[in-house]
Amino acid sequence: MRNVKVGGQAVIEGVMMRGATGIATAVRTPGGEILVERSNKLPLSKKYSFFKLPVVRGAVALVDSMAIGMESLNFSASVFGQDEEPTRFESFLKDKFGEKGEKFLEWVTVAVSLAIGIFIFFIIPTLITGLLKSKGLSNLGLNLVEAVLRISIFIGYIVGISLMKDIYRVFQYHGAEHKAIACYEQELPLTVENVRSCTRYHARCGTNFMFLVMAVSIFIFSFTGWTTPLMRIGMRLALLPLVSGITYEIIRWLGKGSGPLRDIIAYPGMMLQRLTTKEPTDDMIEVGIRALMEAEGLN
Repeated sequence: MRNVKVGGQAVIEGVMMRGATGIATAVRTPGGEILVERSNKLPLSKKYSFFKLPVVRGAVALVDSMAIGMESLNFSASVFGQDEEPTRFESFLKDKFGEKGEKFLEWVTVAVSLAIGIFIFFIIPTLITGLLKSKGLSNLGLNLVEAVLRISIFIGYIVGISLMKDIYRVFQYHGAEHKAIACYEQELPLTVENVRSCTRYHARCGTNFMFLVMAVSIFIFSFTGWTTPLMRIGMRLALLPLVSGITYEIIRWLGKGSGPLRDIIAYPGMMLQRLTTKEPTDDMIEVGIRALMEAEGLN
């Protein structure tokens, strides 16, 4: 079994892979060709030693991955002419600051996306549960209700978007990404036939990460009380870097092997991957292989 740290994500009609030699995004063009964009951008954890520390590296990796994912999505969208006309603010930033303005806009987009996710999956459940405090529930009971709400919203969100046709194709490319990585880890030649035979479920998947964030937050937040709504939300926001950092360490541990305990912890996230990954077609697998080979310097 090859020990690799390749990761990635599905994009519009393509796959992004982050490997040993850089980041590669492969996209199937409307003409049927595979277009690749490569970058040698280093993760923040390799630039600053502080960001390599356990737990700290998890919080940093989350933001770093979101920024890289946004860049890859922008590239895939541009291939299909899905870039909208720039707003006045975007034009101002580009004219005034050039490439730095575009980078600033990307980070703003990441921040807004993160804020929306926090609002939907953390703040809303906290506010709803707060309404039940007058019913005499204990702090433990309130935390359990909040946890059930959070996980229910998360699963409902995944089920809802999986019914969309365009998202279904993205989930197929997600399956191609996982299958290519699984084939590479098994030290099999990266052919369409070999990749097709591999599993589309992976312990280091972002779906697993998101579910485990929910689970870890149940434990961490149980140590906080139920005071004013503003204080509760503030405590949860302050603890999110710790939650994501601990979750990242669990994901790293899950990816190092298998065993009864690992399998039990990974099981819920693996089952959710039945929704977030779909069986890819052969041409999608080719895109996944190309992205992996470019990212690992195998060409």
